[in-house]
Amino acid sequence: MAASDFPTRDEGHVTVFLKLTTRFFPHSRHEIATIGGDDPFMGKNIAAIVVIFLFTTLAWMILGVSVVARSDSAGSGLSKDVQSNWGSPQQQSPPAAFVSHTVPKTVQETQNGTTTTKVVDEIVDTPLPVEQSRIRVALDLEQRQKGLLWFATYRVAFHGDYIFRNTNTGDPVTVKLVFPAPDAIYDDLVVRADGQPLPLTTEKGAVSAVIHRPPGAPIRVEVGYRSQGLSTWDYKFGEDVSQVHDCVIEIRTNFDAIDFPQGGLSPTTKQKADRGWLLTWKFSNLVTGYRVGMIMPEKLQPGPLAGRISFFAPVSLLFFFFLIFIIASLRGIDLHPMHYFFLATSFFAFHLLLAYLADHISIHAAFAICSAVSIFLVVSYLRIVTGSRFAFVEAATAQFIYLVLFSYAFFFKGFTGLAITIGAIVTLFVVMQMTARIDWRAKGRGGAGVGIGA
Repeated sequence: MAASDFPTRDEGHVTVFLKLTTRFFPHSRHEIATIGGDDPFMGKNIAAIVVIFLFTTLAWMILGVSVVARSDSAGSGLSKDVQSNWGSPQQQSPPAAFVSHTVPKTVQETQNGTTTTKVVDEIVDTPLPVEQSRIRVALDLEQRQKGLLWFATYRVAFHGDYIFRNTNTGDPVTVKLVFPAPDAIYDDLVVRADGQPLPLTTEKGAVSAVIHRPPGAPIRVEVGYRSQGLSTWDYKFGEDVSQVHDCVIEIRTNFDAIDFPQGGLSPTTKQKADRGWLLTWKFSNLVTGYRVGMIMPEKLQPGPLAGRISFFAPVSLLFFFFLIFIIASLRGIDLHPMHYFFLATSFFAFHLLLAYLADHISIHAAFAICSAVSIFLVVSYLRIVTGSRFAFVEAATAQFIYLVLFSYAFFFKGFTGLAITIGAIVTLFVVMQMTARIDWRAKGRGGAGVGIGA
């Protein structure tokens, strides 16, 4: 027993207790050492890693907000540009046939305090009922990209055969077709009555013609055109609630992802065509305020998608840091907080490059390039720091899972949360299995971490 093992008069009570306990119970030396802290740098390292994580998260939030703001500000202006160059959403109504006649109307006028009554002629339009409608529509989707946004532009070929009946005593009948959008292009315009082309008068957003048919005579009106629009196409039977007789509407699409607008009627039959669908609506005697329409499918928007991935990025980095920290601790690899800092910047480089590269190339190609660049940064750096095995196996695999796969889950709308949850549970299972036999108390004391059950 050395003299230093015994307490002196000048030492405090805690020091006396520790010396005596260590002297008579040698096996407790490591446990007592942990009271004073055997690894003072462990807590500081973890705190530094947390600070790095928080600052990187702040950078991601700023990037995400800037991308979303850039997409929104550009979207309003780009949408107007697309509508002016291509066309706007279209809503077609059936042509109108009516008989105009003059009726007397009594009106009162006041001048200089004197009221006078006089009779004037007023023109009244009496619409003719539609007895039958046969409508064929072909919708060809041609999506276009401007900046960070894709727009669901389409071409439409409209053709309608209608049968009116002149139920009035008047002979002249006016046929009028109102176009679905006032500022659009209408090519191959056809307006016929009983198979004969009509001399048309152009009005604001409409064309009209006057024909002569005796009372009680049926009038077969044929209209058709080719045009182009944006986002939606609708067929509205009339204002508010309308009555529809013997109507068949066929819409042929060149796309599979069909969707109907709110307040739209579902098709009676649906048949798969070569490149899309043939949808049919049949009504014998319908009273409705609804309409028939189609919402064009949209592509993934690069700007909003890059913003959502940026907002989610801290979750990916958290899983990556957690797994790398566990593996490095188990294998005795000493990673300094500066190493974690450069790993975080490599993750951030993925999202920064994606936000601006998606402006110029396909979002899928941009995602692949950004993934390769970020993984290259991490692997090439850790290869020098820790060696090839840890860099190419553990680090590269973890980054591929938590950065690439987790981010790619945003391409599958509606399944993102489920995919990330499954990945988190699998990660938890793997880490629990890896560390189940680790003696964490021995690890904390700087020991070899012998398995408890070994």
